[in-house]
Amino acid sequence: MMRSGSGSQRNASCWASTYRSARMTAKCTYFVLFPFDRTDRLLPTFSRTPTRVAPDFLMTNTSLNHALAPRSVALIGASKRPGSLGALVLSNILTSGFSGAVYPVNPKYTELGGLPCVARVGDLPAVPDLCVIATPAHTIPDLIAEIGAAGGRSVVIITAGIGKEDDLRERMLAAAAEHGVRIIGPNTIGLLAPLVGLNASFTHIPARPGSLALLSQSGAIISSVIDWAEAEGIGFSQIVSLGDMADLDVSDFLSVLAEDANTSAILMYLESIPDASRFMAAAQAAARRKPVIAIKPGRHEAAARAAQTHTGALAGADSVVDAALRRAGVIRVQHLEDLFSAAEICARFAPLERGRVGIVTNGGGAGVLAIDELIDRGCEIAELSQETLSTLEQVLPANWSRANPVDIIGDAKAERYVAALRAVAADPGVDVVLAMNCPTALAAPSDAAQGVVSVVEHGLINGKPVLATWLGEHAAAGARNLLNGAGVATVNTPSKAADAVEMLTRWHRASLLLQRVSTDLVGSDDRASAAAVLEGAARQCRSMLTEPEAETVLAAYGIAVPHTMTVLRVDDVGEAATQLLAGGGQVAVKMLSSTLTHKSDLGGVVLGLASAKEAVAAAHGIADRLADLGVGAELEGFSIQEMIVRPRAEELLIGITTDPVFGPVLMFGAGGVSVEVVRDTTMELLPVDRALAADMIDRTRVSALLAGYRDRPAADRDAIVLVLMAVSRLVTDFPQITAIDINPVLADADGAVALDARIELNLDADPPR
Repeated sequence: MMRSGSGSQRNASCWASTYRSARMTAKCTYFVLFPFDRTDRLLPTFSRTPTRVAPDFLMTNTSLNHALAPRSVALIGASKRPGSLGALVLSNILTSGFSGAVYPVNPKYTELGGLPCVARVGDLPAVPDLCVIATPAHTIPDLIAEIGAAGGRSVVIITAGIGKEDDLRERMLAAAAEHGVRIIGPNTIGLLAPLVGLNASFTHIPARPGSLALLSQSGAIISSVIDWAEAEGIGFSQIVSLGDMADLDVSDFLSVLAEDANTSAILMYLESIPDASRFMAAAQAAARRKPVIAIKPGRHEAAARAAQTHTGALAGADSVVDAALRRAGVIRVQHLEDLFSAAEICARFAPLERGRVGIVTNGGGAGVLAIDELIDRGCEIAELSQETLSTLEQVLPANWSRANPVDIIGDAKAERYVAALRAVAADPGVDVVLAMNCPTALAAPSDAAQGVVSVVEHGLINGKPVLATWLGEHAAAGARNLLNGAGVATVNTPSKAADAVEMLTRWHRASLLLQRVSTDLVGSDDRASAAAVLEGAARQCRSMLTEPEAETVLAAYGIAVPHTMTVLRVDDVGEAATQLLAGGGQVAVKMLSSTLTHKSDLGGVVLGLASAKEAVAAAHGIADRLADLGVGAELEGFSIQEMIVRPRAEELLIGITTDPVFGPVLMFGAGGVSVEVVRDTTMELLPVDRALAADMIDRTRVSALLAGYRDRPAADRDAIVLVLMAVSRLVTDFPQITAIDINPVLADADGAVALDARIELNLDADPPR
């Protein structure tokens, strides 16, 4: 955490005591959620500073359960004025089928909607389970105190205009904390509980009951989703407009919905994640029990800025968010319509370890399109057994495709679909069956659909998922309705079919990650050496280690680095070079500076030097170039380093970046001088074990090069994995490290070696406790 005013309080010793403590008690200074462990643990505390102390978790659950399934509702600010928010919300409550007590509150009326209207919350005949507030912003703090004094515990604040830095917000939260009131909002569209017939919102239509829960930070998204879902016949168990999340946030609702037997899947629209540690714990716990599917906008910088403006909270870098959701077991989708597709697929089928697809189609072209889409998503095309091919040969016309996709020809009627589907589904090498239909004048699409229905029960054949893609619109509409009515999962295009298969395999991988227990986190036999270097830099109040210092720290954690000697004067370069060249080879001369970090950009690196004379000349050249640039005074010496020549090695990047929401994150990918152009990287939250490190490698394009090609042997993959694990452990041991850049790491069949490294420290960090 950042300590207020710590920058002005630094003294000459800076972190000396901090690193002395870290060296002795590092394991006690950093609390980490192991998302691959079955127990929930604490993440580090990040940037959020709570303005109130939350009540006991059980109390929170009780309050939320009352809010999500209330037996009585009070609407404060109820009105009869046409077009007013109070009138619209009251109308929605009264017309949605809610059977509980409804209490309008407004001093202007004695009756509203045929119900008695009271002037104050204190005048209510009973304590309502849920209070909905639709009054001006300046009234909110006093109303919260009044609700709390009357015994109310759950409040939805529809009102906007309470800013994050607003005094109204602090007063509102203080009143809530004093009385144990939990707040949804402010700035929400409201709350809908379709299973109890409640629409306490200003949506244009109610939501039908079902088993999906929707959590959204955008009220506009909620109203759009409800409209769309109504047309598709999709129902909900719960819909919560989270609004500005001044008190209750997405983590609270994930915790409750995870235990809700009426909710089969949780859908989320997230613009920000204000408390990373709570979110990771809650999302992981929920994902262990049911599918959790999320859209998180902000993949591009302009969208991220818009999301931040909308929510007033940090959104987190998208690549880091992606890593966090993956680690928590949350299935991320990119498009709004994919939320429902993913929910339907996950509700109908179990996760798939493999996704080998067998395709039955009456149009060869459609099958080819499906193959392209499946391969694009990393899915497998099933290799049909000889037994299956023989069976198909007996039931299909002579001109069938004799391969997968199984083209049963354009005149295929229901009987042919039945025979082909049964044969393909019986093949042990098929995990998923995709039935496709293209409209023709030779056979009605609805007849073909009836054939599929006749052999499919609850979307399965032989326990295997069956997806139906009936192409077209006019002719296919009736067939799709028939399939949907019979419980067969339908997807409109080959692309969506591929998405569905990929979804099931991704869900399986996420489930495995949540179930794993790992103990192979790399430690260090020489942590004291690393601590001594960090303590020395802190004593000098330096936030950036020199390259030799960084290499010493890496070496202490078992990472191979070149042999390096440092000197302070040009006159000493020759002797150092002579020692390093004694065994042959070449050396590099690099500038040594604790303030100038991008050495190559300044002409501060000279490679391929074969003699001491060349090394001395290189050092003079570096000094002259820095002087010409006006930064000669920042040259503190030179490092002379043995040249590592590995012509068949791949250049990799391994590093640490600190995200403002999720904290330190490990990065891996293609390295070298073109790293920012190639942009082939992936990220993972700490800590990283062997399996997670291997997954990181597999997610990059450079992994194909590391596997070997032509006459180039495969790189030592295990050596790369060990470097990733070592960097993870280093930052876990020393959380004061905020950034690491090891570029390049040369990797080939002989191992991995770090050629250059930068390590940055946070001098304002609190000392370890």
